[in-house]
Amino acid sequence: MKNRRDFLKTAALSAIGVAAAPMLSGAVPEKAGVVRDGVPTFVGMTNDSAEQVQTDLLKGLPEIVREDYLARQEKAREWMAKSNIDALFVEGGNNLGYFTNTAWWSSERVFGFLLSPHADMVWICPAFEKQRAEEVIEYGKDIRTWHEHEGPYSLFADYLKKIGKPGGKIGIDPNARSFVNEGIRRAGGVQVVDGSVITENTRAVKTAKEIQLMDVANRITKLAYKKGFAQLHPGMTTGEFSKIVSQAHTDMGVSGGGGPLFGTNAAFPHGTKFIKTLEQGDVVLVDGGCSLKGYKSDVTRTAIFGKPSDELKKVWETVWNAQQAAFKAIHNGAICGDVDAAARKEMAKGGYGADYEYFTHRLGHGIGTEGHEFPYLVRNNKLIMTTGMTFTNEPGLYLYGKFGVRIEDSLVVTDNGCKILGGMPCKSMDDLLSDTL
Repeated sequence: MKNRRDFLKTAALSAIGVAAAPMLSGAVPEKAGVVRDGVPTFVGMTNDSAEQVQTDLLKGLPEIVREDYLARQEKAREWMAKSNIDALFVEGGNNLGYFTNTAWWSSERVFGFLLSPHADMVWICPAFEKQRAEEVIEYGKDIRTWHEHEGPYSLFADYLKKIGKPGGKIGIDPNARSFVNEGIRRAGGVQVVDGSVITENTRAVKTAKEIQLMDVANRITKLAYKKGFAQLHPGMTTGEFSKIVSQAHTDMGVSGGGGPLFGTNAAFPHGTKFIKTLEQGDVVLVDGGCSLKGYKSDVTRTAIFGKPSDELKKVWETVWNAQQAAFKAIHNGAICGDVDAAARKEMAKGGYGADYEYFTHRLGHGIGTEGHEFPYLVRNNKLIMTTGMTFTNEPGLYLYGKFGVRIEDSLVVTDNGCKILGGMPCKSMDDLLSDTL
């Protein structure tokens, strides 16, 4: 029994690369919030209890304050000017909160703000909700209302006239519902255009505060996975594993979790309806994250419960090599599609093709206030990376009927490369696998 406990403890530590995990800033521990190359560094932890995590990581974290929201609005105005768009309309959803710190439910009644480089912000609001809107709106006090028999859509053309841009262009938040987009277009007096060039480019490059929050969020998720791997046992259900990881996040002061897949089920990148309990020799793949002050983590780790086959060793090493190749290809000025290609080249070297036969999805996605957001590491994406952009790097190989392997870390682009958010990267296959149980 002692040998088994010792193995599980060792496997849990190695499964998330604790033993050899470099910190974001290099070999010398530093205090959280120190900035190098425009990127906050991460604190090295010597005690990973929940209490110590809260003391070391959660205390003193930055807040997103009024000046930050105003800076976001100004950046959006700059992108409007660059794109020859006269105004941006954002309704309920993530962008509403991102730009104005306003939470509002989405219904069939249109509510949102219009932002323009030519005038102050105004709000479009149902008349009977005006008093409630006045309670929650922090930016812009010009609330333009519409009664139930009128509809909101004529207000958009009126707005453009009043700011001296009759018939001008309004960029629509890409998260807006289609009936809102169509209603504005049908009302006339407005050129309706895609507003994603504004919202996506404003959000793509993160500030030092945002990066620090994501850094800590990713560290917490990796520590939470440790708790799950440490309690693997024959007959364990995925629900049991998930409960441990979720509780570990809660104990460290955040809401989060991880969805595990055991054995052959790990060949399904996003899971399957089939239920499998843990058996000796099973792959254990867990993917999840948390939210810290609105900022997300996203981490995947793949371990083995027992002795690995030679095939599994080869697949895991191939996936790891692909992730390292992608890390090396990332830097300020790199092309997103080229990073995906670097990972696929390593897959081909390992004998698993350069296309989508086994590596069935894109390499990664942007991450921030949403778990998946612009931009994307995918073939043919010509977008040039900029320092401060944040992505996931998550190559995977999926052999249906056998197992799947995926390794995922979130990262931030720096001038000369990239840094792993939360530290604790996988170092080698030996960090995950052991011949004894």
